[in-house]
Amino acid sequence: MTKFVYWQEEDAWLGYLQEFPDYWTQGETLDDLKAHLRDLYADLTDGDLPGIRRIADLAVA
Repeated sequence: MTKFVYWQEEDAWLGYLQEFPDYWTQGETLDDLKAHLRDLYADLTDGDLPGIRRIADLAVA
């Protein structure tokens, strides 16, 4: 399961995957936004796009 951040602005639902905050998408409904986020996740993780920026946790002593 992947976490995402979303909000509504006027008639659009906007959001991004928490692991990839630089890559936003939108939908007409919340369900439409979720479908776009699934597609975005596939695009960002298939290895075809170079230079994808991510957020991760780092354990320090």
